[in-house]
Amino acid sequence: MAERSLIVAGVAAGLLAIGLVAGGALIGRGVENARVGDRAVTVRGLSERIVKADLAVLPLRFTASGDILTDVQAKLDGDTRLVRAFLAQQGYKPEEIDLGRLEVTDVQSREYQSQTATARFILAQTVIVRTTDVDRVRTTTAALGDLVRQGVVLQDFRGPSYIFTKLNEVRPTMIAEATKSARSGAEQFAKDSGAALGGIRQATQGSFEILPRDQTNDSDESASLNKRIRVVTTVSYQLR
Repeated sequence: MAERSLIVAGVAAGLLAIGLVAGGALIGRGVENARVGDRAVTVRGLSERIVKADLAVLPLRFTASGDILTDVQAKLDGDTRLVRAFLAQQGYKPEEIDLGRLEVTDVQSREYQSQTATARFILAQTVIVRTTDVDRVRTTTAALGDLVRQGVVLQDFRGPSYIFTKLNEVRPTMIAEATKSARSGAEQFAKDSGAALGGIRQATQGSFEILPRDQTNDSDESASLNKRIRVVTTVSYQLR
């Protein structure tokens, strides 16, 4: 009877040992698979293209000064007519020309008036051109000397602003190009590491940047007729 009990106990111990070994093997394989499942690669994809602005805004600010307000106002009104006539000769439609605000400065009313001021009143008027004919604006900017020769005093002239308004039209294509670029980089990484590329784990689209086509240290995007649009996407892929 005692011998039979020893046999039963031995068999149970053997089965327990086999179970522990098998369980340990399964656990080890599970950890190995978990590590493989955690393998991923994060890459960035870039898309760039050159576009031409489709809207131009040209502000023309001019001034007149003097000691008699009515005379200064009359001079400014005359300059306004000259500016409108000049723009009409350039081919702009009336709806493309807008009259901006009138600025009136009485030098003597200032708390700290300049001792070197030569005129009491300074009036400023702004005429704004807003058009989709961006090439015409470029030509007009080069011809502003004709307006100055007529006695119109342009002030603080910084040139036109060129704007690209069709970003939504190119956005889907550029995102697709950036994503394709990212996948190409991930495929090369997977190939070099001897792994297979899986699906996307996470993707982030960066913001679109509009830059001057020829960027320098002092380049101004709004002054550039031709612009460079770029977007960078960051994508994480599973490795198998």
